[in-house]
Amino acid sequence: MELTVSDLACARGGIPVLEAVSFALRPGEALLLRGPNGIGKTTLLRTLAGLQPALAGTASAPPEAIAYAAHADGLKATLSVAENLTFWARIFGTSGIDAALAAFDLGDLAGRQAQNLSAGQKRRLGLARLLVTGRPIWILDEPTVSLDVASVTLFGQAVRAHLAGGGMALIATHIDPGFDVAELDLTRFRAAPQRLDDFDEAFA
Repeated sequence: MELTVSDLACARGGIPVLEAVSFALRPGEALLLRGPNGIGKTTLLRTLAGLQPALAGTASAPPEAIAYAAHADGLKATLSVAENLTFWARIFGTSGIDAALAAFDLGDLAGRQAQNLSAGQKRRLGLARLLVTGRPIWILDEPTVSLDVASVTLFGQAVRAHLAGGGMALIATHIDPGFDVAELDLTRFRAAPQRLDDFDEAFA
């Protein structure tokens, strides 16, 4: 399986932001999305994750192959770290959380409720969910927010291990993710400004 995007166009709030986006992501590969704020990185990721429809074009990978991690960590506040990971493992039909705990240095926090974690710890737990999904394509929106340098290193190690196992990762971030990765600048795919042909001339 691979993720092939062809002439994809997507919109935010009904307004086109990107058009003719094309790239391919193959097993073992990662791609970093670059571009200024507002260019449409989040909109593109949400479209690829199946959370909103595309205006045009195609993406080859089905949503059930994708694990999407956005700004919200998606945690159950009253469940412990281990219980949160176990919950998500059951949702995705997988088993075993030890590797996820170890990958993000959460072993000592396994019994702590999510609501009692720091922002960085919550982010690490949110990212650890990726490891229990069993899904080959990780789509990540600003995954290193709230992470310190050591935690960014853990994130990089987790992504590299995922790629080594044949997985793929599409990442939008403004900072160095902690590992070497190809980049795609979305600026060249910015949608053309909408024309105002239908403007009501009564207000002219």
